[in-house]
Amino acid sequence: MSGKKSKAKRKKEKKQKEQKKARKAKREERSRAARPHAPKARPPAKAAARPPGVKPAAPAGVSGKPAPARPGGAPAGKPAPAHGARPAPSRSGSKKGSRRSSLSQRRGPDGELLAPGDLLLPGGPQRTEEVQYLFRGCVAAERPVIEEGVQEVIVKRGSNPDAAADRPDLEKTIESMRHRFEGGAIEPLLPLRAAIRRNFQGVVERAKHRRREIGAFLRGLDLGHTETSHMDSHGEASLQSLMEWAARLENLTEADEPDHADYNQFHRGLDQLENTTEALVIDVEQTLRRLRDRTRNG
Repeated sequence: MSGKKSKAKRKKEKKQKEQKKARKAKREERSRAARPHAPKARPPAKAAARPPGVKPAAPAGVSGKPAPARPGGAPAGKPAPAHGARPAPSRSGSKKGSRRSSLSQRRGPDGELLAPGDLLLPGGPQRTEEVQYLFRGCVAAERPVIEEGVQEVIVKRGSNPDAAADRPDLEKTIESMRHRFEGGAIEPLLPLRAAIRRNFQGVVERAKHRRREIGAFLRGLDLGHTETSHMDSHGEASLQSLMEWAARLENLTEADEPDHADYNQFHRGLDQLENTTEALVIDVEQTLRRLRDRTRNG
């Protein structure tokens, strides 16, 4: 009898333990349901990536190359214009026939429109050396211009009453330049310089003369509508170097006088510069003669 009671007692205790465990599990479940949910941790924000091809804005006062305009929108890499600002003109509406020569829109230091040729040779050829370099460019140009070259000198000397009387001499000069160009080897024709003072003013005067001589040659090429794209790479590079030297000489004519300088050294440097630029002029002449020969044979 006692064995049956102990067995029933153990069964009862086991049942109580299971009930107790079930109640404990329910309480824990209710407590978890009542507990407020902690917000999920957000991943760290990434730094704003810069769109490809957009460069950082240049600092104030520093001019950079403007980004190309997109049709109907603001330039790439720049914010849209503010309300009321004038939008950039679109290239899509431009017509080839409406283009104007950039030379026709150039202005001088006082805002006046520059006449054709004044950018390369302000006031036209004045000295004999300038006339000679102008004619060298005219006869070597892709489309040789004989009469136009002579007329250029006469027109620029319009205020001189003897300008028209100089025509026969000018025609002889340009004819001799034509024979030189179409003949055998193209020889240097450096001007014979008069005695120049060995001071800063003498350096500036000499640099100004050489700058105008180079400008006269370029003006002759311009009168003959010479296209650099038709030249070979060597001649095109020589022409580019010639224009760069002209720009350096222009800067020298506008430079301030140094406190201490060896002007003999300055003039030796100008001797070398004149020989260098003359060699470049001859390179361009030879290139254009080859171009003319190819055109004739083709």
